[in-house]
Amino acid sequence: MRPDRLAGPAGAAVALGGVAAAIVRSPTFSWTTSALSDLGIAAETALLFNGGLVAGGVIALGYGRALRRHSTSVAIGYALSIAAMIFVGVFPSGTAPHFPVAVAFFLSSTATVALDGWQRRTVFVGRLAIAGAAVHLFGWVLWGAGIRPGPGLALPELGGVALFAGWVLFLAPPVST
Repeated sequence: MRPDRLAGPAGAAVALGGVAAAIVRSPTFSWTTSALSDLGIAAETALLFNGGLVAGGVIALGYGRALRRHSTSVAIGYALSIAAMIFVGVFPSGTAPHFPVAVAFFLSSTATVALDGWQRRTVFVGRLAIAGAAVHLFGWVLWGAGIRPGPGLALPELGGVALFAGWVLFLAPPVST
């Protein structure tokens, strides 16, 4: 397998590993009252969370080259998503740029998955990508409507993280065409 095809899955593993390790290490994280970004400001977890996003993102950037062979627009969306993910780690919660880069990550990653799904809608993985993006958006609609177990953002954020990582690992064009 070409190294650029491995960059996305390897980067996803590093980023997810950092987030998971921060969740396990946190004495205060709650799925119903916290945001994932809260892990980026707590002394016990900031390096794991922020470092995992930055390191995973740097590793993952090379995957855009593999995606470009399939679709330039999907590759650009992917690169923008990864850049936003890196910046979430660079600008922790509470800093002025954090909110816009976090929103940019969730919007661009969901749009990238939906765009790829639309481009490949005639095959099962394309329709699955579209469905995943729709479910993720529906989760945010429910959260925004107040249908949620608590005030925290972690659960709808988890939906976005799972959608994007799942797409990279199982549905993206270089590995599933």
